[in-house]
Amino acid sequence: MDDTPQSPSPPGESQRLKAAIARFLREDRLQPKLDKLEKQRSVGEISIDEYSVIRQKHEIDYSQGVWLSYAAKEVVRLQEVTHPVKFGHPQAQGTSINTGGNTEASSAEVGTHTLGDKRQLDLATPDAKYLPIYKFLRLSVDGRSLLDRAIGRDPALAEALSEDPDQAAEWMAAFAGLPEPKGRPASHKLAKQIYWQLGDGRYHLLAPLLSSPLAHAVHRRIGEDRFSDDAKAAREARRAGKAHPGGYRDYPNLVIQSFGGSKPQNISQLNSERRGENFLLASVPPIWQSPAIRPPLKTETVFSRYFERRREVRRLSEALRDYLRRVADARNNIRIRETRADLVTDLCGEVLHMAAELRTYLTPGWTAGPECQLNLAEQCWLDPARSQLDDTFATQLRRGDWKDEVCLRFGNWLNARLQTDQTHFGEAESQAWQTALGGELKLLREELDDE
Repeated sequence: MDDTPQSPSPPGESQRLKAAIARFLREDRLQPKLDKLEKQRSVGEISIDEYSVIRQKHEIDYSQGVWLSYAAKEVVRLQEVTHPVKFGHPQAQGTSINTGGNTEASSAEVGTHTLGDKRQLDLATPDAKYLPIYKFLRLSVDGRSLLDRAIGRDPALAEALSEDPDQAAEWMAAFAGLPEPKGRPASHKLAKQIYWQLGDGRYHLLAPLLSSPLAHAVHRRIGEDRFSDDAKAAREARRAGKAHPGGYRDYPNLVIQSFGGSKPQNISQLNSERRGENFLLASVPPIWQSPAIRPPLKTETVFSRYFERRREVRRLSEALRDYLRRVADARNNIRIRETRADLVTDLCGEVLHMAAELRTYLTPGWTAGPECQLNLAEQCWLDPARSQLDDTFATQLRRGDWKDEVCLRFGNWLNARLQTDQTHFGEAESQAWQTALGGELKLLREELDDE
């Protein structure tokens, strides 16, 4: 391949390129090193002689000829891609790929192909220390990046890189190879892998890779919808009840997935620009329409039949009863206590869930009807909104002693539910069980206080 520049450059273009390269090396690469060095000298970490030696070394390392030679040598470690392998694991060393996506996918499916020519390529690198090379190649002068100029063998870039035409051609050829695939496709022990069975004992190895351009486009779109000035103004107008010419978008239950931890640059260039953030949209089924809630009528307590008919209550109480039967003769230990406490806690959760349903879906005052035979404590618990209609009831509700009675009734029901030949409760119940149940009833009482 002939790497000789194709045509003379426009007047002054090579000078603008030289100035951009010199500015990058001075301001982006050299100056931060010198600032750090100066700070070390000022606080006495290094002597004046050490300062002079190190400063001279930095100035040599970031001179144009030396640094460009280094960049041209190490650029082989970089590759422009769409699917970096390190999203699967930061230490994975397998193949990253550059693809426009599945061209046969339908328009209803979202993927890399959705972006078309607008997709922004990412950078795959074994180490973040090589990212400045990519930043250098992305420098844009007169609307064209240095990488595009290198690929097109731009004569202006050749003049700006070196006065030696052969040296300039060699560096441009090295830079132009950045988008090229590196080596044969290969997976890695730390990469995500799926062995897909083909039959006859044969498998096909699949390597799922994340589309960084797609993640980047989604991140940018959601960021604009959430934090742009127009979106903020539209939300403010809505809160104030005023008209606004534009709308806004909300993303409920949005989740942020982090890649790279405190060093997102170790994953990829675009991941670093996103600060390691990847937005996950909620994927949830339609809202479930519950059947009509029937009130607990013609019963003195909600626990006797109404509560225990709930499917989850039956499952939990049976599981607790069976567990206590199995460990009846075992020595009490922390594992038994924790398992027992967890099951009782879940049953307490069902109690609160049932109460929330009755309070939410039944008309306030339903306990005042003649068919409601619930004791007064449970009426206060399950129909507190009745206090707005009945002053006498409101007085009973404010007294608050009904909360202790509700907890006691639940404890009595649970003891009766768990009666077996091997687990006899009541007066002769073991001290360990009394302690466990008492602790959970105390927590239930605190939950009722918070309501």
